[in-house]
Amino acid sequence: MATMDYVEIPSYATRLRSEQPSDDLRPALKVLTPLPRPEHSPVRASPASATPMSPSKGGGSNLTSILLSSALQLPANAPSAPRMYGSSKGAPRLLSTRDALSMSITTVNFRRFVAKSGPIFWLQDRIEEIVLWKKSQKYTFVWMAAYAFLCYFPRLILLLPHAIVLGVLLATHPNLRRDSAEVASPKETQPLPSTQPGEGSVDWLANLQAIQNLMGAVSDGHDFAVQFVPYLTWSSPYTSLILSAVLVTFLAMIPLVNILPMRTTCLVLGLLPFFITHPFTQHTLLPGLQSTFGVLSTHFRAQAHQFVDDDKLEDRHWRTELREVELYENERWAPGSNGAADEGAKTEGTWSKTNLKLGERKPWTRGRDGWSGISDDGSHEVSSNLTFSLAPGWYFVETEDWRSDIEGSWAGNSGADECGWVYTNDVWLDPHAHPLDEWKAAGGMTRRRRWTRRIYYSPKASV
Repeated sequence: MATMDYVEIPSYATRLRSEQPSDDLRPALKVLTPLPRPEHSPVRASPASATPMSPSKGGGSNLTSILLSSALQLPANAPSAPRMYGSSKGAPRLLSTRDALSMSITTVNFRRFVAKSGPIFWLQDRIEEIVLWKKSQKYTFVWMAAYAFLCYFPRLILLLPHAIVLGVLLATHPNLRRDSAEVASPKETQPLPSTQPGEGSVDWLANLQAIQNLMGAVSDGHDFAVQFVPYLTWSSPYTSLILSAVLVTFLAMIPLVNILPMRTTCLVLGLLPFFITHPFTQHTLLPGLQSTFGVLSTHFRAQAHQFVDDDKLEDRHWRTELREVELYENERWAPGSNGAADEGAKTEGTWSKTNLKLGERKPWTRGRDGWSGISDDGSHEVSSNLTFSLAPGWYFVETEDWRSDIEGSWAGNSGADECGWVYTNDVWLDPHAHPLDEWKAAGGMTRRRRWTRRIYYSPKASV
């Protein structure tokens, strides 16, 4: 009896489309949906976009006015006292006794703040040097020992203001300077050092860069925290469960308050961030745990994202059928095309959709092959919006947006990186979770990422 040999089909293969016309005459609904908002991997992002421009000499004196005029567009009928104008009767009118809203006052105060905010960011840099072990281990160990000493003798915290003032006075004493022989007597009044850099100088631009990064960090922190607000404002069905859990743990902690040693507890909690930010933990311990439990942690992340999306669904979504549509993002790596100034950055190259070769995959496609969903005349090529052909009665779920497939389940056992990218060679084959050095040496590699979004069936809405 003859035997048949079966060919193993790769998991990332795509079925070819039939050239025969379809017999389905049902009209398809054209739905416009915005593209996903991709965020490059923080480890392998292009240096041109990820590395901030270092402050350099230059810049005109009118730089502050240009920045504010381009960032702020005040309406012509903007009230001079917004809180007084928009507050109801009896509501507190904050800021009503201060300067009214004015573009000129905003420009002047912003220019003053940029020039005088240097000590704030100097203190931030010193804290980062200590906590993130950037200066030296001995330097950080000294501060850890000082914190442990305060935990053992907590009453010494009352002497901290005096210690800080004494430290500043001793650090600036003329006799302790290197050029003490040329310094006048301490009894003579010393002129105040210039602490306000000129507009457009290197220090002024450094302050502006720090303000820029601080605004981004505050915005990212707000976006991260605002997703938990519905669970605390009774906008979610899980709020009652959270209330019950908090009450139970609160009652359980009452007898433990007198049992826990406060000095030891404060010591452990205070030194724990130093242990987490230690180079051994960041570069050896955590990567080892990530390689061991990486697949499991990625699965938990995906399940957490799915839980958040399910919690946002409305009752009409749960009572009907839900399906999933997919979209693929394609990019190519180009060596030395980022235009960076230093030679080290040139060898890194950049990931970009503009590096895709002529005649190959499009930047955004509906199929993993890179061509599905694009008409022969290019009419369905994705630019700013993607046109989906949904059957009558099917609509996108309004409470959620596109979500990247961080597990990379479509690529088989190869998996994906922390952002969902699946890396392939120059001809879009041999998928891996991370790019190989031999691909970079050959001068060409590619990557793909899958985005998904759910749709629901609503026959009443179609009528």
